[in-house]
Amino acid sequence: MARMYRVLGFWTLMIALMAAWGGLTNMALIFFAETAIFVALSYINLSERTYMLLFAAYMVFSFVGFFYYAFFIMPLGGEQHEALAALLTL
Repeated sequence: MARMYRVLGFWTLMIALMAAWGGLTNMALIFFAETAIFVALSYINLSERTYMLLFAAYMVFSFVGFFYYAFFIMPLGGEQHEALAALLTL
């Protein structure tokens, strides 16, 4: 199970690098921090149950954070998209 946390660290590192190259600095920093956390947890050698509980808590936290951002913080932008405006005028 510890190896899977190293795999999670690898993929979060890839996402962080793509975000950094794309100019999404805040997203890149969040994913670099997640990479460090996953890799550090992988070397602690916890029980499988603990790894599963940590991953479940991570998923709950990330989904709640994503939906909070999507519903309450992210600005509406439908008026600025020409393709959406073209579809709505049909």
